[in-house]
Amino acid sequence: MSSKPQNSATVAVTILDKEYRVACSEDEQPGLQASAKLLNERMAKIRNSGTVIGAERIAVMAALNIAHELIQAKADLARQPVEEQMLDRLHEKVQAALEKFDNL
Repeated sequence: MSSKPQNSATVAVTILDKEYRVACSEDEQPGLQASAKLLNERMAKIRNSGTVIGAERIAVMAALNIAHELIQAKADLARQPVEEQMLDRLHEKVQAALEKFDNL
């Protein structure tokens, strides 16, 4: 969320049973609510596992997990054009082989 959004409103979100008020523009509200829901679910899952104690540590673990997923998703997107190029070359080779076969 931007630091001073224009046409901002204060939105209440709940994370681990604690309410936070965040200022954001109207068009950012659905994204904020979805982000808060995701964070709440991740933090609750970590808390319920019993392996991490303390809200701050739970928040850090959830943030690390989400950051890792973001990095993986970006890496997957970066590989996609290479994979598409490989598929295009393979398609061209198959087409060339089929043309040779048709000419026999």
